[in-house]
Amino acid sequence: MDRAPSTPGPRRRRLWAGALVSALALTLPLAGAGQAVAADVNNVRNAGFEAGLSNWTCSANSGTTVSSPVHGGTAALKATPSGQDNARCTQTVAVRPDSTYSLSSWVQGGYAYLGVTGTGTTDVSTWTPDSSSWKHLTTSFRTGSATTSVTVYTHGWYGQQAYYADDLSVFGPDGGGGGDPQPTVPATPGGLSVSGTTSSSVSLAWNAVSGATGYTVYRDGTKVTAVSGTSATVTGLAASTSYSFQVAATNAAGESTKSTAVTARTRENGGGGGGLPKHAVTGYWQNFNNGAAVQRISDVPAQYDIIAVAFADATGTPGAVTFNLDTAGLNGYTVDRFKADVRAKQAAGKKVVISVGGELGTVSVNNPTSATNFANSVYAVMQEYGFDGVDIDLENGLNATYMTQALRSLSAKAGPGMILTMAPQTIDMQSTSNSYFQTALNVKDILTVVNMQYYNSGSMLGCDGKVYSQGSVDFLTALACIQLEGGLDPSQVGLGLPASTRGAGSGYVSPAVVNNALDCLTRGTNCGSFKPSRTYPGLRGAMTWSTNWDATAGNAWSNAVGPHVHALP
Repeated sequence: MDRAPSTPGPRRRRLWAGALVSALALTLPLAGAGQAVAADVNNVRNAGFEAGLSNWTCSANSGTTVSSPVHGGTAALKATPSGQDNARCTQTVAVRPDSTYSLSSWVQGGYAYLGVTGTGTTDVSTWTPDSSSWKHLTTSFRTGSATTSVTVYTHGWYGQQAYYADDLSVFGPDGGGGGDPQPTVPATPGGLSVSGTTSSSVSLAWNAVSGATGYTVYRDGTKVTAVSGTSATVTGLAASTSYSFQVAATNAAGESTKSTAVTARTRENGGGGGGLPKHAVTGYWQNFNNGAAVQRISDVPAQYDIIAVAFADATGTPGAVTFNLDTAGLNGYTVDRFKADVRAKQAAGKKVVISVGGELGTVSVNNPTSATNFANSVYAVMQEYGFDGVDIDLENGLNATYMTQALRSLSAKAGPGMILTMAPQTIDMQSTSNSYFQTALNVKDILTVVNMQYYNSGSMLGCDGKVYSQGSVDFLTALACIQLEGGLDPSQVGLGLPASTRGAGSGYVSPAVVNNALDCLTRGTNCGSFKPSRTYPGLRGAMTWSTNWDATAGNAWSNAVGPHVHALP
């Protein structure tokens, strides 16, 4: 969000519109390839990276090992493409001549490739585009009559995100080079806990188990889902109902005994997001004077259901924030009057949250300490001013792992009624592998709404792979489709637009265009050239920057968009 008044040539970002297309040849099943026999083994050494990068070589120092995310055990490979390097990691694997092998790996993150060279017959490879969860890549090859070793490799793609790989396997006859030992049944998972609840779901987390390649979740003794990581959300539950959950660890050798059970009770059915109406309008209120109308909280029109106070400020403590009312800039608006106005809005059924970040925000949450500082300081600000929750508007980078940790810690302090909103830029939500999108999915069970900023961005890709320009119904609907089909619930998606031409450097559209986009997404009417494959009647609504710029323009935006949002199906 812009603090400064809108002038020619503001900050803008453009995303390259070209789409990478790559086709890698896959071999057909070979004649004579049969079922693996008892003597077959995994010939890869340090296949799960439990011993760091031992036995592996990564180009340009692009590889490292991480403890999260992992598919099995306690470690995985993280390799980051940079410049002209595609983060290629290799291992020479001993094999037997004239033999058939199955090559496989679990991958996550950016574009990931898996292949083998030096087979003496036909070298093979396979790949997948970016993924926010673990995917299984697999293919097969046959060695030549004189082949005693092959080179197995993984790599990413130029300019793309880092990729993760774990549990590689060259499964077939023992080549004599020594591989990892055969798995044994894993130990029982510990630390099972409830990390969140809604009226229809329960989110669980537990400790990783060494040697496990997956986990099975049981509800009241019945298997309900299987996952590769150490968390899961069980959906389809009844409101206000208690359930018992257990988890077991699995690998090729079998399944562990079930963990100690935990009990969770789903929430009551409500208005959808901490007492909000089904469809809501969010407006940012400026705690500074940049040429827009100066307002008190009491001046914000009743059409706004969520008021995001912009902004909290960074302190000298990493991750910590504070809020200082700009009394001088707001014509003598006192802290006591501000607090009273917040309470009055809440008494009228509105929610008031503190927004962290903005265009110039410098809050950084990138390790456990700063995550704790963030949660503690935001909670203190909420307590001091009576805010209902927090808005995440970090436009200068976000670490998904530690922001997730911070938000879960904050939620645990604030309780289930906390409002959590986000305002990512368009580029932040182009792919589920982006940190902002990952964070939203990580906290989906406590997330109220993501109001992406459909402005100051230039052209962007829609969910159909086509490029759309700002200023059209198609730009709004085709980009919203990415979030709606990428894992967010429709009730967690809102359209963020400037309230006037002065509210942003680019991307303003008339309220009529906003309303047409809302109709297209919820009813399938008033669409442009792009029409979603289905409708999303539960779409949360719309957001604007800002209530002040709206007031400057005579509240034209909220007078037109507000009633339309509240009348959605």
